[in-house]
Amino acid sequence: MSLVSVVMPVHNSAATLGPSVRSVLAQTHTDLELLITDDASSDDSMDLLRDFARQDERVLVKAAPEQGGAGRARNLAMERAKGDYVAFLDSDDLWLPAKLERQIAFAKAGNAPLTYTSYYKMNADYTGEAADFVPNGRVVQARPHVDYSAMLLRDYIGALTAMYDRTVLGTRLMPAMPKRQDYALWLSILRDGFEARGLTEPLAVYRANRAGSLSSNKLSLIPYNWALYREHEHLSVLRSTRALAGAVWQSLRNSRI
Repeated sequence: MSLVSVVMPVHNSAATLGPSVRSVLAQTHTDLELLITDDASSDDSMDLLRDFARQDERVLVKAAPEQGGAGRARNLAMERAKGDYVAFLDSDDLWLPAKLERQIAFAKAGNAPLTYTSYYKMNADYTGEAADFVPNGRVVQARPHVDYSAMLLRDYIGALTAMYDRTVLGTRLMPAMPKRQDYALWLSILRDGFEARGLTEPLAVYRANRAGSLSSNKLSLIPYNWALYREHEHLSVLRSTRALAGAVWQSLRNSRI
């Protein structure tokens, strides 16, 4: 079995943390390490995480030296990764039980170092476990494949579904940006000439419209997207404008699901 390093940033997530962690530990692909960075939580998150770590040796928890945001917390986790693959899940979203098993088989069959899947959306007040989730028709569909040019016009990769092959790409950290670090990471991989491949089967569940979510207010991301295009990708004003229009259109489209 291929070892998968699952990266999870945590900040004041006690209300949703349990189901998210259990959705990882219940994967049919059992060879994994769950690398969690607590980003200076002030609630009971660390107590819950210590309990999980005592119960399952695959749960590896460390506290960030100070609060630095989700991107930095993910990087601190990735720096500890030992897996063949690195996958991502936030502390309020869920994976369906066969997510890793299906995605690893898909990645190997297609020789794809960066993969992603379709995913469901659920309401913010969902309190069940991943195994209890009933498909609801609210599916964000994965595009079969995407290259750098396509990704500049729209971020097609849901972070909760993304997985990259460390044996091919090495450890790829997220750039130091206040937001959109995940998008910047996918772009950096694709800029090197790789193509990302999407598995159309929905294998994760995204908690939509949650208070405090990094993406709960889509319009608030506009200046961060603009900074990404201009400062990180060094696009012209014209190309940045086109890319920003695509990002806004995608956000509006996905918000209707």
